[in-house]
Amino acid sequence: MTRSLPLAFPGALYHATSRGNARAAIYADDADRERFLALFTQVVQRSHWLCHAYCLMDNHYHLLLETPESNVSHGMRQVNGLSTQYDNRRHGRVGHVFQGRYKAIVVERDSYLFVLCRYIVLNPIRAGMVQTAQEYGWSSYRATAG
Repeated sequence: MTRSLPLAFPGALYHATSRGNARAAIYADDADRERFLALFTQVVQRSHWLCHAYCLMDNHYHLLLETPESNVSHGMRQVNGLSTQYDNRRHGRVGHVFQGRYKAIVVERDSYLFVLCRYIVLNPIRAGMVQTAQEYGWSSYRATAG
């Protein structure tokens, strides 16, 4: 049975995630991470999204997105599709990079926004990758903290 598409409406706020196929790493190196962020930035601009927080982990990513238009499915398909095309070309592979379709959960703005922003940027600490969020260069923490 296929998973239904997320609820979509103008102004929705989503916690979107996607994991590497078979839980494998989705970034081989910093160049892959930089390219993912560049592709993601293009999709954010084209889709008119607002990105409140993000974090790139080794085998998955977290995004906190606001969609003024009801276009989360189209944009996320572009994020994962363009990233897969780039990754396969760069590393001479074919096939899936991501495990199935992305997941996007609608977030209640008032009660959960701050908690979720903090959860997303603290992922590297919980994973034992760094001691402080400021040490991790692949999240929105530094930009948010100034």
